[in-house]
Amino acid sequence: MPGPIQSLARAAAILRLLAGGERRLGLSDVASSLGLAKGTAHGILRTLQQEGFVEQDPVSGRYQLGAELLRLGNSYLDVHELRARALVWTDDLARSSGEAVYLGVLHQQGVLIVHHVFRPDDSRQVLEVGAMHPLHSSALGKVLSAYDPVAHSEAAEIKREPLTARTVTDDAAFEGVLDLTRARGWSADLEETWDGVASIAAPIHDRHRMTVGAVAVTGAVERVCADGEIRPQLVAAVRDCARAVSRDLGAGRF
Repeated sequence: MPGPIQSLARAAAILRLLAGGERRLGLSDVASSLGLAKGTAHGILRTLQQEGFVEQDPVSGRYQLGAELLRLGNSYLDVHELRARALVWTDDLARSSGEAVYLGVLHQQGVLIVHHVFRPDDSRQVLEVGAMHPLHSSALGKVLSAYDPVAHSEAAEIKREPLTARTVTDDAAFEGVLDLTRARGWSADLEETWDGVASIAAPIHDRHRMTVGAVAVTGAVERVCADGEIRPQLVAAVRDCARAVSRDLGAGRF
């Protein structure tokens, strides 16, 4: 089994050093505290600075933690707060809808499932926490792409693979789907990701009105739809759940 990478271990040690004590340290302070040559410490600090993990005061020349670390830390906290706030509401949604419920967030070029409530019918099901759903075809992905500019950029860059005969892959048609999603406040996946499976999703916002995730119900298309149309009571239930979680995150009434 390969050992730790020395340069990464040293970078982590520098970040921990800057996170404690005086918070702002000069090159000599960093080098002497960690037993590094000045040239080595300077090289690592410059790399961390280029990546946004470290900032250098232009007057004193001292180093401190950068904004990128704050962004990453907030992302970690946001996911855990989102899941904690959503537990009760997603349980209620699964119980009232009779279908599985997913909570998803943007991750790289897909949707990461951070919470999954099983369909309440005692059938054998597989836990999908940690699974990735596609941005361009899943209801969760389309909602995030419609409301989150970063997700929209990711969806525009990826190659939209036709996962089923119903998957929308054309650029103009996909943008039309996102326009419709924004106009009505929710999105659907009618056998666009998996044959025989349909989903309805709505966005979740935080106190800053930023889209931090989405919630969806997923089930067999014959249960989610009636006479070829999505059941309006399911749409209402998903949107109510998304609003409730958003309010718990401080978004207020909307």
